[in-house]
Amino acid sequence: MKKFLLITIAAMMSLALFTGCSSEELGESEETGKGKLSGTVSANGSTSMEKLIAVLSEAFMAKNPDVVVTYEATGSGAGITAASEGMADIGLSSRDLKGNEMGLDTTVIAIDGIALIVNKENPVADLTTEQIAGLAKGGISNWKDVGGNDAPVVFIGREAGSGTRDGFESIVKVSDECAYEQELTSTGAVIAAVAANKNAIGYASVAAVGDTVNMVKVNGVVCTKETILDGSYPIQRNFNIITKQGAELSAAAKAFIQFALSDEVSDVIAKAGVIQAK
Repeated sequence: MKKFLLITIAAMMSLALFTGCSSEELGESEETGKGKLSGTVSANGSTSMEKLIAVLSEAFMAKNPDVVVTYEATGSGAGITAASEGMADIGLSSRDLKGNEMGLDTTVIAIDGIALIVNKENPVADLTTEQIAGLAKGGISNWKDVGGNDAPVVFIGREAGSGTRDGFESIVKVSDECAYEQELTSTGAVIAAVAANKNAIGYASVAAVGDTVNMVKVNGVVCTKETILDGSYPIQRNFNIITKQGAELSAAAKAFIQFALSDEVSDVIAKAGVIQAK
């Protein structure tokens, strides 16, 4: 009887050891039975997407603690280049790809409004797209011509290559015609510059606009989630993830993109002030 008991215990121990080794060799999770996600996901690009990527990364890493998501805010053009040249797993672009940007895939993850912003002391609260074009090109150079104070217009925008600049100029139809007083390299810098100059006007992602500046209505429409969704707010654009065609993405990078498109992150994306693409 003793001998039989020892043989039985030995057999059970061997089975447990074998099972443990199999799970370890496959990298399986004890909870799910699936491969445990690990590694890094490198993102590079749009400064306007900073808040969105921050909340998505935080939620994704909470769900996958062995994955680290990194983000370098370089601007949309640089993000597209980073994806194209394999310097990042994913590029982030707040503009759509252009005809000469070949060999890339676009995944739209959210829709954003480009808000027109003025200094808190500026009484102008509503502008037409035609007036905005005039202010941008310098044809309207004094605020009194659009119902404001007798003061010069200081137009501030983003640098060449910015997705926000491309979106604004394309929609307002002022491409390559803007008379910028300053061309700044981030959304935050534009907001800060407008907040510091009572005669300034600029544009920024609505997701980034706080209470340091005023948002101007465009054609009588306030930039909100509802007006972006129903299309009544005219200055809006896509937030895109850019990947290189044919590139073998890591399991972590693939999972991050799937996560950003899933229904479970609708509320997370809403916290960033933008609308999830459907």
